[in-house]
Amino acid sequence: MAQRRLWLCGLALLAAFSSARAQLQIEITGATAQRTPIAIAPFAGEAALSGSITGLVRADLERSGVFRALELPPLNPVPTEATNVSYPEWRSRLADALVVGSVSSRPDGRFEVRFRLHDVVKQANLGGIAYTMTKNQVRATAHRIADFVYEKLTGDRGVFSTRIAYVVKRGNRYELQIADADGAGEETALASFEPIISPAWSPDGRRLAYVSFENKKPVVYVHSLLDGKRNVAANFRGSNSAPAWSPDGKALAVTLSREGGSQIFLVSPDGSGVRRLTTSAAIDTEPRFSPDGKWIYFTSDRGGSPQIYRMASTGGEPQRVTFDGSYNVSPRPSPDGKTLAYITRNSGRFQVALQDLANQQVQIITDSDRDESPSFAPNGRMILFATVLGGRGLLSAVSADGRFKQRLSAATGGDVREPAWGPFFE
Repeated sequence: MAQRRLWLCGLALLAAFSSARAQLQIEITGATAQRTPIAIAPFAGEAALSGSITGLVRADLERSGVFRALELPPLNPVPTEATNVSYPEWRSRLADALVVGSVSSRPDGRFEVRFRLHDVVKQANLGGIAYTMTKNQVRATAHRIADFVYEKLTGDRGVFSTRIAYVVKRGNRYELQIADADGAGEETALASFEPIISPAWSPDGRRLAYVSFENKKPVVYVHSLLDGKRNVAANFRGSNSAPAWSPDGKALAVTLSREGGSQIFLVSPDGSGVRRLTTSAAIDTEPRFSPDGKWIYFTSDRGGSPQIYRMASTGGEPQRVTFDGSYNVSPRPSPDGKTLAYITRNSGRFQVALQDLANQQVQIITDSDRDESPSFAPNGRMILFATVLGGRGLLSAVSADGRFKQRLSAATGGDVREPAWGPFFE
């Protein structure tokens, strides 16, 4: 037992991430009929790299559900960003857009990657960027290129360079993992023989708040992703759970039972300045701030069944938000504050619903049975959530209109739960 505690402590306080063994594999399970056909020519000179920039950009854009990457015949010569593009030729290949680029070695051992994006239909050069990178930065560079292409062609910011957090359980071991948005580059931030739940990203993406049961009770921690250090944010009598960051990163909304019952409190990330927000005989839990910080959405059974309410972030009388059905939990406001994702019980199935906060219209956007923990991408276009298939926990993602779906599962088995999509990195 002493050895077990020592091993846990060492993992919990690592100054750097350790390598994980459960990269998420992505399977597209549903696609929109209307996807923009895009040609991505092989980047000239990329054979000198350990990975294919072309393949990574292609996979990113396909995974968005917005683009369909065309299969290209062997190109000779391979076009580059310096090539004069024949728009009629690429239009004859049914391309609406074209990406061309090249990779060249530098005297300092690094590489220069150049690319250019063309609108084939409008016969327009949409611009490009040159990046300097090392061999270890192939993935990051490809994600940035895909972000550029996505934004130029859709008007929305791309999320390929963002990261996700999730919990993997294998046997009696729990791992809090951080990975790229495509499930690769995974690293373990915390490993424990006790449950880890409710990871929540700070607005700047440098910290995670989460709940760990390593001390045989739920305690809220704030974990720095830069150096692996962490501090206790809430360890009061009773339960400490459901952390959510304020938009300015200066406060956490948490659920505490220290004064009897589960109620919502505000606390500083360092554990100071505790202030109670709700006062009821009901269970009030799962708080989430609105993007502008004015509201806190939360789940409560004060009306007799679990429903979603909101209250001013400074406190005050709560207002009920959901009215369809007898079970609505886990509120997640969209990044633009216009819609609310949550879990609803629909004919005995627990599914992700999306409510327009202006007109109160509700749309169920998943067709699975046991969904939980929805999390918006920072551009609001996709929602990541946990579900159960064949008795195994995995992650899925669905577009905000419900038309495009994908499934993410751990290659080495285990249950994957508790997803949280990280913010944009500035």
